[in-house]
Amino acid sequence: MIFIVVRHPVRPEYAEEFPRLVEEFTAASRAEPGTISFEWSRSTDDPGVYFLVEAFRDTAAGKAHVDSDHFKSAIARMPGLLAAPPEIVYADLPVDGWSRMAELQPSGE
Repeated sequence: MIFIVVRHPVRPEYAEEFPRLVEEFTAASRAEPGTISFEWSRSTDDPGVYFLVEAFRDTAAGKAHVDSDHFKSAIARMPGLLAAPPEIVYADLPVDGWSRMAELQPSGE
């Protein structure tokens, strides 16, 4: 599995509407057959920062994502929305997807 976290520092004038501005890109990326997860979250410390957590089945799925028209379109549009270059953590992990966390389980009600 390819696991990626990207930190996007967004220009202040776009911080509130950023999720809407990347909505089409997000929907198209989630619809890719090799996508395991594609989730945005906003920083609790800096409201001008959004994190994208991506997981793809394998390297081929990650390549298909980067080669897609919606990725290329987003990459062309993003510079105008960003306050600084994104920072990325990329890992190729020997797992197939999500695993259950052993240390924490919901309480019985």
